[in-house]
Amino acid sequence: MAFHSSDFSNFLVRGLAAGALTLMTATGAVQAEESKEVRFGVQPWPGVTVKSEVSAQLLEAAGYEIDTKQLNTPLTLEGLSNGDLDVGLGGWYPISSSMIDPLVQDGEITRLTANLEGALSGVAVPTYVRDAGVESMSDLNEYADRFEKTIYGIESGSTWNTGVKEAIKQNRHNLGEWKLVSSGTTAMLAQVGRATGREDWVAFYGWRPHWMNIKYDLHYLEAPDDSEIAHTESTVYTLTRNGLESDMPNVNRFFSQYRVEPDTQSRWIYEHSYEERAEDEVARDWIAANPERVREWLDGVTTVDGDPAFEAVKAEYEL
Repeated sequence: MAFHSSDFSNFLVRGLAAGALTLMTATGAVQAEESKEVRFGVQPWPGVTVKSEVSAQLLEAAGYEIDTKQLNTPLTLEGLSNGDLDVGLGGWYPISSSMIDPLVQDGEITRLTANLEGALSGVAVPTYVRDAGVESMSDLNEYADRFEKTIYGIESGSTWNTGVKEAIKQNRHNLGEWKLVSSGTTAMLAQVGRATGREDWVAFYGWRPHWMNIKYDLHYLEAPDDSEIAHTESTVYTLTRNGLESDMPNVNRFFSQYRVEPDTQSRWIYEHSYEERAEDEVARDWIAANPERVREWLDGVTTVDGDPAFEAVKAEYEL
């Protein structure tokens, strides 16, 4: 049989098509394999550390491989933008909004969901001080002598400390004769611990979630105006790389449902930072003790093999 040039052309086309199909199949297999890995960017903050660990353990039980990198906020955002990371759970608003919003608006990252609402920071006092009449910033100066006209802050140069100094300079809330004592967080909380042990009066920079809310019974002062140093509420968002929803819809669904209460995160921080327990131990014990909350997070989420993820977690943690 003669072999015409047209036959050769058809053979060549079919061969190239078959080769392309083989390559696409191989590439697809690689992509499927890569989709089993979830890459976290974790800021070195106790709350984000444990929150990331809890979610990582749940995904591991569902068959995913976890890669965690401890990074500051700018590097986490860079990793999400260039696709080197899949998720970060520390998108604090309004503190980090100026860094995050432009990336969201330009379509470089996705702000998926609020994983923690009701976070707050500001001037705090022990509850026994509130019960004695100090409920807002405007009440402080009425009891100036009992506070020794002092507010305890954190590291010098912090945004909050700067706000307090400005308030004193401008005599806002009648604080013109007060002073701010700046120190590290550890030193500040040691002062709070000594004061509360004696039921002395103390005003200081507090925030939630944090172990201080478990260790001490606190009240956050409100302000009669928009004050940068009193009762500032924050929301923490889950940030993902663009394309996660299409590439890994199952993982995306999990993170869209993964939300934590401030008291829960304060407890995690207390156990991890104050009691100095490893984050993996804290996470494992909490998961084992809270199956119903875990069930909510895993609603409709499957393992990498397509089985219900909650059933896999039940088996792993003997729930």
